[in-house]
Amino acid sequence: MSRSLSRPGSRNWRSQFAAALVILLGTASSAFAQSPGCQITATWPTWTGGNGFGASLDIRNTGPAINGWTLVFTMPNGQRVQNGWPVTFTQPAGSSVVTVASNAPWNASIPTNGVFNVAFNGTHSGTNNPPTGYTLNGVACTAPGGNTPPTVQITAPAANATVSGTAVALTATATDTSGVARVEFRIDNGAVTSDTTAPYGITFNASSLAAGAHTATATAYDNGNPSLSATQTITFNVQGGGNPPPTVVINSPTNGQMFPAGTTSVPVTATASDAGGAVVRVEFRRGTTLIATDTSSPYSATITGLVAGSNTISAQAFDNGTPSLSATASVTVTVGTAPTPTVSATPTSITVAGGQSGASTIRLSAAPTASTVVTIARTSGSTAIGPATQSVTLTTANWNTGVAANFAVAAGTTAASATFTASATGHTATTIMVSRSSGGNALFRVNAAGRVTKNGTLFPVRCGSWFGLEGRHEPPTDETNPGGAPMEQYIGNTFWANNNAGTGRTIAQTMSEIAGMGINVIRLPLVPQTLSTNDPQGTGSVLKNHPSVRIANSRLALETMIRAADAANIEIMLDVHSCSNYVGWRKGRLDARPPWTDATRDNYEFKREDSSCAATGNPAGVTRIQAYNTQLWLDNLRTLAGMSASLGVDNIIGIDIFNEPHDYSWAEWKSLTEQAYSAINTVNPNLLLFVQGIGTNAGAQDGTPATVTVQPHGVVATNPNWGENLFEAVSNPINVPKSQLVWSPHTYGPSVFVQKMFMDPAQTQCTGLEGDAAGDADCRIVINPTLLRQGWEEHFGFLKQQNFAIVVGEFGGNLDWPAGQAAVRDRNRWSHITPGVDGQWQNVFVDWMVEKQIEGCYWSINPESGDTAGWYGHAYDPVSNTTGWGQWLGFDARKTALLNRLWGR
Repeated sequence: MSRSLSRPGSRNWRSQFAAALVILLGTASSAFAQSPGCQITATWPTWTGGNGFGASLDIRNTGPAINGWTLVFTMPNGQRVQNGWPVTFTQPAGSSVVTVASNAPWNASIPTNGVFNVAFNGTHSGTNNPPTGYTLNGVACTAPGGNTPPTVQITAPAANATVSGTAVALTATATDTSGVARVEFRIDNGAVTSDTTAPYGITFNASSLAAGAHTATATAYDNGNPSLSATQTITFNVQGGGNPPPTVVINSPTNGQMFPAGTTSVPVTATASDAGGAVVRVEFRRGTTLIATDTSSPYSATITGLVAGSNTISAQAFDNGTPSLSATASVTVTVGTAPTPTVSATPTSITVAGGQSGASTIRLSAAPTASTVVTIARTSGSTAIGPATQSVTLTTANWNTGVAANFAVAAGTTAASATFTASATGHTATTIMVSRSSGGNALFRVNAAGRVTKNGTLFPVRCGSWFGLEGRHEPPTDETNPGGAPMEQYIGNTFWANNNAGTGRTIAQTMSEIAGMGINVIRLPLVPQTLSTNDPQGTGSVLKNHPSVRIANSRLALETMIRAADAANIEIMLDVHSCSNYVGWRKGRLDARPPWTDATRDNYEFKREDSSCAATGNPAGVTRIQAYNTQLWLDNLRTLAGMSASLGVDNIIGIDIFNEPHDYSWAEWKSLTEQAYSAINTVNPNLLLFVQGIGTNAGAQDGTPATVTVQPHGVVATNPNWGENLFEAVSNPINVPKSQLVWSPHTYGPSVFVQKMFMDPAQTQCTGLEGDAAGDADCRIVINPTLLRQGWEEHFGFLKQQNFAIVVGEFGGNLDWPAGQAAVRDRNRWSHITPGVDGQWQNVFVDWMVEKQIEGCYWSINPESGDTAGWYGHAYDPVSNTTGWGQWLGFDARKTALLNRLWGR
């Protein structure tokens, strides 16, 4: 179940977004709402995308100082305000009149000649002109209005002309009422060449282009702020004889490949070809140093002189043209260092209530040659935390599994802390911070009726997932990160949006908006790699958010989200979503191996057959191993459990311990869940465990895919979703206190996966079909509430009668499927289905949840999910607006109504 779509890339990072400033000058008069003189300066639009836009208004008070004000204007083209800040925006339904008013002491005063800025996001359905008049406290203002875009016209070559030669003129005229800043020229969307003075033009070498049709583009930018632009594109033809450049690909090593410490040379192989002639040589370089040249295919060399750390290897192919053209491919490989062995502690920060004890597991980074004694001594802090000195012994048998060091905290409620240093001869030491809490994380529990409480008070869970940090799937054609898996929170503000100016959205803005809509819990997906501060897929050029809101690394982004939610009084459910940012949703176990379920999916470019979470037993095609296991998982859970203490927050409601563990048997999952409880509860006993169900088959990803064990789930016709099957939860119960256990199954309708239960019984030829096979057979979809309820009851609903807490971990979907932002492959395969069936499914499920008093987390708040869309609207359309990817619109009113019904609002 793919959770995200890739978006078009861009290398144009030049424009930067300048945030609007609020300027409060002088001291406000104590008189209320005095009659002002005023002038309005409108920046209209500040961004555009689809039918959305933003605008900014500077209100200058040219009269006496005012305290309390109301600005009124009329939308000239039927535009609608979606949300505004930092004051109140009101636009009644069906009205074009907008009222903007101060709403707090800090924004009520505007001194004489002071300027106050307001801004909003809105929608339009065609023409989008700014208002022509404004009143401030009933007094008409002067309004210079918004900036108008320039005009541009390509004058040479003529459209559809045929050109040749090495210096072909590309010229254009451009005009603007306030002045043209520059004209940018492109050939075939290639590199930009600018001209800042009229007459505007460049020359280009047509002989370097392939024979046939090409495009020329001229974009004029005015000198407004923000700068507006206009573009014209024409098609021209290059006479036969143009020379296309060669192509080259490095086959091995792969980008990002790791080599052991001490490696100084590696073999390199490359494939090169030339459509217009022949490849005469391939030059291989380490950095900028030429190492070897090969003149015959297959092209290969041995790259020498590698050093510890990062090394860039490139292959440059040259053709036989005159002049010779070339192309370059490069990869970066890393040679490990031979570090000093270290002592490690997990976790390194422990918060314990007075009178309780906590533990940290001590390990070594490498196997010792003999038994090694690690001394743990208090080096600073309170004597209420001890003992002052203790030791553990690590051997060749337990150095990597570790030994627990226990810390006792004296009774009391006064905050206290102590630092302990764990050291061993010949090893780098580590420190452990142990604190006695004065309050700590809020206490979350499940009451006798199976309802969640916070500090003893009933806490209705109104939850939505907001994702991104678990890794998205980049296409192989991405310009900066082909086939990558970047970990970055989606916030609706990409670097290419609005001509690289961004949209202005922030994490804090979204927190405020969703809190206002009723959300009080965010389910936050992450993977082990998210917790790193230097994973190459969590930092640097792979990140796509606008520079004004980009966060340096994935670990800091996770911590920023937790703190921002805490400031907005929103709880966080931390979700261990996968074993790998590359493998993603496919895994069903901690050490999962391919083949994955989408290995044979047609018209699909996001397959991950080269990636695995298993250290051994992988198929031959695996080239990327991110080994994961039970011990690493438990360490991650301890780290997450300690975050409320390490970040100084109290809003972590619990941990969703592993997403959709569909490849485990119930007995295996029961054992793992019990280990997870022990690891989490030792660090932070105030948290809840959110535990999903299993699937219908176990053992497909354990290295023996031919040996699969069917798991019971009740009636065969009601096939459970991955993570939905809790059929054995009572007959073989998990040994976790009921007061800390929340069952968290997943279930979805047809927009995520068309299951057998959705088939129309009148089409007997469709019985037993599902997924793509059902679409290829033109099977109809029928939403049968009776059959669906039967499945939900026997998969997990029966637990409600046992007074267990149930918070559905994921449900939702694309209400417009198979249209909307559904992938083109699904649009084509299911074109015989009228949109609306997923909406039927969602309404049936929510009705059942309300009846059963079951709560849930809606997937998803943000709109980038390819198969479900989001609560926020999305400018993106896979056919008509691919550049709108990542640009958010207002809340989907249909999903708002659905959630309000679930929440009783």
